[in-house]
Amino acid sequence: QVQLVESGGGLVQAGASLTLSCAVSGRTIDPLALGWFRQAPGKEREFVAAINWTGGTTNYADAVKGRFTISRGSARNTMYTQMNNLKVEDTATYYCVADMALKNVVEGTLSSFGAWGQGTEVIVSS
Repeated sequence: QVQLVESGGGLVQAGASLTLSCAVSGRTIDPLALGWFRQAPGKEREFVAAINWTGGTTNYADAVKGRFTISRGSARNTMYTQMNNLKVEDTATYYCVADMALKNVVEGTLSSFGAWGQGTEVIVSS
């Protein structure tokens, strides 16, 4: 079993920056891809960004390209996402997601190896 714990959410003004983190525990020997989904009030959960096990491949939703940067720590069991120039429309609960295949993470359709975190809230005020 893999456990994911998100941190770094908060309340900021538009144009500010935040860094979200996701810590992986449990079966950390598995080569997991990691990513983020977000869900705004009254909306469906949507893909934000993802990174493969080595950190050599990243995917971003068009809405965050050029503003968000996803990376992994040297131990690979922590993921960071630097969010710059935040917009009001970035307001959502952000969920960390993990699975063996990057494709599963990007699509949000997880295998038995996958897991979701509990979420961290980001609120961007105008």
